Amino acid sequence: MLHERIDAVHGWFDGFGPAGSVAWIILKILLIAMPVIISVAFYVVWERKLIGWMHVRRGPMYVGMGVLQAFADVFKLLFKEVIEPVRADKVLYVLAPLIGLAPAFAAWAVVPFDTKVVLADVNAGLLYLLAMTSLGVYGIILAGWASNSKYAFLGAMRSAAQVVSYEIAMGFALVGVLIAAGSLNLSEIVRAQAGNAGLFEWFMWPLLPLFVVYFISGVAETNRAPFDVVEGESEIVAGHMVEYSGSQFALFFLAEYANMILVSFLTAIFFLGGWLSPFQGLGIPLLSVDGWWWLLIKVFFFASLFIWFRASFPRYRYDQIMRLGWKVFIPLTIAWICVTALMAYYGVFVPYK
Repeated sequence: MLHERIDAVHGWFDGFGPAGSVAWIILKILLIAMPVIISVAFYVVWERKLIGWMHVRRGPMYVGMGVLQAFADVFKLLFKEVIEPVRADKVLYVLAPLIGLAPAFAAWAVVPFDTKVVLADVNAGLLYLLAMTSLGVYGIILAGWASNSKYAFLGAMRSAAQVVSYEIAMGFALVGVLIAAGSLNLSEIVRAQAGNAGLFEWFMWPLLPLFVVYFISGVAETNRAPFDVVEGESEIVAGHMVEYSGSQFALFFLAEYANMILVSFLTAIFFLGGWLSPFQGLGIPLLSVDGWWWLLIKVFFFASLFIWFRASFPRYRYDQIMRLGWKVFIPLTIAWICVTALMAYYGVFVPYK
C-alpha cells in the first residue's frame, strides 16, 4: 500500500516535467532529513532517560514530562549568543560545523529503509558511504585549527588519528560484506540475506568478527564513550568544541548524533538483514512479513547500545585506543576477509540475483 502511494505521488510530480522531477527529489530529501533531525531530538531524550535509569536517577522530567526537553535545549542553543574567539580564523571557524554536518546528512542518500524507500538506489552505494563518512573528520580538524586554542587543536589531532585508525578497520569489515553479497548496492546487500532460514541467513553469523569490529569502530568513529578522548572533559575541556557556543555548537551536536543513528542503520543493513523479518520463511502471520518496522527495531537496539556503553565503560587511554585499532581490529579484519573469500569460493553465500 505504501509503495503504491509513493509511485502515485512520483507519477504526479513527473507530470510537471523536469521541474517536477527536481521538486520530487527535494521532497524526498526533506522526507529523510526532517525525520533524522527529529530522531536526534528524541534520541537525546532517550539517552538521558536510559542513563538516568542505569544510574538510579530520573533523567529529564519537567519539560513536557521530559519528552520535550531536547527541543527546549535546541531553542536555548539557537537563541544563545555565538561568541567567536578574537584570534580565530573567522571563515573556517564558521564553516567547520557545516563541513562536519554536511557529510552526516549526505550519507543518508543511499540508505534504504524498505524495498523502494531510498533516495538514490545507486550501485556504488557502499563506496559512497565510505567516502561520506570519512569527510566528517575535516570539520573537526578545521574547528580545532581555526579556534586557535591548544585544547581545541589537541582534540582535533586526536580525532584525526582516531578516525584514520578505525576507518581502515570499518572499510575492511565492509569488504567482507561486499564479498558475501557480491554487490555494492545496499538494497541488494539486504536481499542477499533473505531466505527461508530467517535470521540465520543474516551476515552477522558467518561475518561475526567483522560485525563486532564494524560496530565498535562505528562507536569510535562517532567519538562516543569509551572512545571519547577527542572531547574528554577531564583532560582537554571539550576538545574541538571548546570555543563553540550557541547554534554552532548545536550543529556539531546534531552531526554527532546523526552519525550515531546512521551507524545503527548501517549495522542493521549490512549484518542483520535490514528490513527483513527474523521469522522470514516460517509462515507466521504478521511476524514473517518484511517491512521498515523491523529495520527500526534493529536500529533502536544498536542506538541503545551506544547509550549503554557510555553509562558502563570508563574512557580508554589514548594509547589503548590506538593499540586496539591498529594491532587488533585491522589484523582481525584482514584475516577474516580471507576466511570470507574461502567461504564465498566454496558456496557458503548465495549472491543476490
